Amino acid sequence: MIEIQASMSGNVWKVEVKENDVVKEGDVLVILESMKMEIPIEATHDGIVASIKVAEGDFVQEDDVIATINNS
Repeated sequence: MIEIQASMSGNVWKVEVKENDVVKEGDVLVILESMKMEIPIEATHDGIVASIKVAEGDFVQEDDVIATINNS
């Protein structure tokens, strides 16, 4: 199980995937908004989205887990 973490603090602007979606490395999972910039959080591995840990409008801190990917 791979944990995908926030690269910086910010608000969850948009969740681009849902549980059980198949993703490829580099696919955008979530878009954060911080300091009026949009920051895409991408999949680091190919796999299936096991869980989404945030909802649109949530505030996350740097290194918070955003999602998990099952890559087996």
